[in-house]
Amino acid sequence: MSAFIEYLSSSRRHALAATTMGLGLMAAGLGTAVQAQTKWDLPTAYPASNFHTENLAQFVKDVDAATAGKLKINLHPNASLFKAPEIKRAVQGGQAQIGEVLLVNFENEWAGYGLDGLPFLATGFKDSWRLYQASKASLDKKLNEQGMFLLFTVPWPPQGLYIKREVASVADMRKIKWRAYSPSTAKIAELIGAQPVTVQAAELSQALATGAVESYMSSGSTGYDTKTYEHIKYWYDTQAWLPKNAILVNKKAFDALDKPTQDAVMKAAAEAEKRGWKLSEEKNDWYKKALTEKGMKIVAPPPKLVQDFRQVGQIMLADWLKKAGPEGKAIIDAYNKK
Repeated sequence: MSAFIEYLSSSRRHALAATTMGLGLMAAGLGTAVQAQTKWDLPTAYPASNFHTENLAQFVKDVDAATAGKLKINLHPNASLFKAPEIKRAVQGGQAQIGEVLLVNFENEWAGYGLDGLPFLATGFKDSWRLYQASKASLDKKLNEQGMFLLFTVPWPPQGLYIKREVASVADMRKIKWRAYSPSTAKIAELIGAQPVTVQAAELSQALATGAVESYMSSGSTGYDTKTYEHIKYWYDTQAWLPKNAILVNKKAFDALDKPTQDAVMKAAAEAEKRGWKLSEEKNDWYKKALTEKGMKIVAPPPKLVQDFRQVGQIMLADWLKKAGPEGKAIIDAYNKK
């Protein structure tokens, strides 16, 4: 009888050991799976409904599918993780592995970032693309020096003038409270005699509601997203410039990925850039129609207003060339070669 009891005890010990070993192997397997998955944060300053953010959401899905979930990118819209001016520094410092920035916001840091914010230099999508290609090598070099690289860009639709009343020239805009969201828009305010008020996209609705802002220049997209039509009834379709959003990646974070994952990110980025540029052009007319339906008057700018703004653009280009030096001149020369 005792031999039988000893046999049972021995069998239980072996079974317990086998179960423990099995659980250990399962835990190890799960641990390996968890370790194999990389997570990135992607902050952006724009709402989830904005076409830029929708394009990024598709990019995130494409990366997830191509890597079978190996790289998970968490999209944080509407400045929920970092405010617009903070995103570039967050990516550069590794607080976020990838992020979307409006390049013109950083002109004070390097003149090249402000290139596509110069009024009437590139006023349509084809010219904007040519300007991008002429400046890309210089942009890549600068970002590389800062520990980042450019993944892709998407332009905003052409910029127009939102204002509460009809105007015939910039003289009608003296002392008006003007939203300045970048060095170039602040410079425009200075040149036309407006009163600049620094307001980022996520704060614009409130600024309009409180009367802190009476006028600004941006695309139909911004006007629609922020419900500008509830406070301002005129949008002059000046088609002044097409600023670009850039998706920046921290180099160390990217280098830490294996080659198949890197390839998947680059492929999804190329598709996102192509899709984003096409989407921006398509949405341009849609936004203007949507603003009209909301009661906004879409107005062709009077000749004197166009002339005044073009003079502003010429002054700003001359100033930019002084700051950008020979490198900047080479970019403009390359761009001007039709």
